[in-house]
Amino acid sequence: MATTQFLFAGFGGQGILFSGKFLAYKGLMENKQVSWLPSYGPEMRGGTASCSVIISDTPVGSPIVSKPDVLVAMNLPSLDKYEDSVVPGGTIYVDSTLIERKVKRSDVTVHYINATGLANENSMPTLANMIIVGKILGEMNEFSEEGIKAALGKVISARHADMLDFNLKALNIGKDN
Repeated sequence: MATTQFLFAGFGGQGILFSGKFLAYKGLMENKQVSWLPSYGPEMRGGTASCSVIISDTPVGSPIVSKPDVLVAMNLPSLDKYEDSVVPGGTIYVDSTLIERKVKRSDVTVHYINATGLANENSMPTLANMIIVGKILGEMNEFSEEGIKAALGKVISARHADMLDFNLKALNIGKDN
């Protein structure tokens, strides 16, 4: 893997910070060097939220991601704001349920995922974020059940333990789409 820089962006309440934290814990559980830096606007739900994650084989010098290798855009303002910052040859994951426009760049790989639609169809309306993360892990050949279950065990609180299986199902839906 060497070093991969991720930027998750969307509205507050879409699980942006949770997605990043899950990915960071998964890296940690696999003995990688990680950085997780959340950022959100003044109102948590409905305001803008972003999360920078760096996963590396070597120590991470700075948690700032200004040129992501991977961008996850879960709403149009996020795609508009961050599309140009992705490195040439990088990858952009777009929630095509919520974003109708296509990525303008031709020097990146783009995956349009009907994440919110799939989440609603599978009675898990709050897990579109994890469907996209499942797609990312599948595309990067980083989808290991052991690492995923260990990371989910860290980020899902005991109070919400019933959500573990739903998150696992969402990740698998993403991987298979």
